[in-house]
Amino acid sequence: MTIRSLLRYWNASTRLIVGGDGEGEPSIDQPVSWVHSSELADPTPFLDAGHLLLTDGSQFPPHTPTRDRYDSYVARLAENGILGLGFGISLIHGRLPPELESACRRHGLPLFLITDLTPFLAIARYVADELAGEHTARIRWSLDAHRAIARAAMRPDGLTSILAELENQLHCSALLFDAVGARIRSPTDPPVTQLDDAIRDAVRTVLERGVRSASRVVLGEREFTIQTIGHGKRLDGVLVLGGLEWSDPAADLVNSVIALAGLALTQNRALDKAHHHLRDGLFEQLRTGDRELATRTATSVWGGLPAEPLTVMVAQKPHHSDFLLDALERETEERRGRVFYTQREDRIIVLTEAAPPQDLLRLLARHSIPVGTSADVGFEELSRGVAEAERALRHAVETGQPSVAFQKFLDRGMLGLLRGEQAGAVARGILRVLQAHDADKGAELLTTVRVWMQNECAWDATARELGIHRHTLRNRIQLAGRLLDLDLDVLRDRLELWAALQLMTED
Repeated sequence: MTIRSLLRYWNASTRLIVGGDGEGEPSIDQPVSWVHSSELADPTPFLDAGHLLLTDGSQFPPHTPTRDRYDSYVARLAENGILGLGFGISLIHGRLPPELESACRRHGLPLFLITDLTPFLAIARYVADELAGEHTARIRWSLDAHRAIARAAMRPDGLTSILAELENQLHCSALLFDAVGARIRSPTDPPVTQLDDAIRDAVRTVLERGVRSASRVVLGEREFTIQTIGHGKRLDGVLVLGGLEWSDPAADLVNSVIALAGLALTQNRALDKAHHHLRDGLFEQLRTGDRELATRTATSVWGGLPAEPLTVMVAQKPHHSDFLLDALERETEERRGRVFYTQREDRIIVLTEAAPPQDLLRLLARHSIPVGTSADVGFEELSRGVAEAERALRHAVETGQPSVAFQKFLDRGMLGLLRGEQAGAVARGILRVLQAHDADKGAELLTTVRVWMQNECAWDATARELGIHRHTLRNRIQLAGRLLDLDLDVLRDRLELWAALQLMTED
């Protein structure tokens, strides 16, 4: 219902003065929410924005016109959001006061004349009937649209049929994404475009945040509404609507679609939970050596297990959302056995073939969580692989690195492992007794044992380098052994001293 449609119906008894189609003129096509009649000098306390006002002008004595009176009257109407003024000229004025027309033009308030004795009540009743008809039409449309959505949900391709019906009813675009930001497509969907990539990135950002939200983004020249589906840290998906003109019936219909889509996606979530328990059981079977049953089960559900040699990856589970678990679920399905994962407390354990897929590595890196990677192992060495990956993960956490491979520790040998454990403090504690003796006696026991070790415990070479007699060297080494409580004639104790000398400068 608009002023234009009202004038069209009452065209014999009305005439538009201000608010036509001329450039700069106020619009007469805004929806009218109600119509009032009043002769008060200030009726605005009884009016709301979106109302239309009718008056016969008795508040303006015809023989004492003042420009300020008309101007303040119209200004108050415009400031309070009144959509227009209908002025009856038959009873009081006989003509339109020019001061009223000038004021309406100055303040941008549409003005039309009621040229005969048409009762204001008749106009108000007409508007009320039109608004009631619109309301009834909205209810009828909403019921029909909900029925159409319900019928679509009963089809074999329920989710995609719901989206197609929503687009048909609301004349917008509707895209549904699962919990990892992958679009749920139908065979009739057009190919992916650059705009689709931008939408997917926006969706993935919302999902990784892991909280319920509704937002609007502008991509290209279009505005999209992004509405999450699900609750808590485990979102089930996202509905994206483009070019939608929001109204009450449209919002109700969208909420119904979100509820139906949420139900379908929640069913998928229940299946994921069952898969989680199944993975946990299969992983235990693999660790205990029951590979035949585990392989048979994994083949029937996911297409198999990774081929040997394996790489074991251990990562910390993100606390803010379960998006990574959903993404790994998708990786498992798409790679058909080349990736297997399970969750254990706050750890995610991933088994891949010896060269992990780059997509998987990028997925873990995008979440900025530390990852430890084992050396190549077979299924019978799975426990060792997990232990190696755990050790590498601890080193990644301690050093702030995003990813650490256990092979680096192998390349650096046992000393590398010991340095990673901050063993320098222990080494300095062991050798402190030699440092104290040297400081107290003015001796050089610590230097002597270091040179002796550097010369691979060769007596003559060490004596020559230190410029002392062999017997003196032996006496110093024996004294050092007694102070350290080590028998330096035994290989094990020599290795203890050698390791302490190597590590004492660490940390």
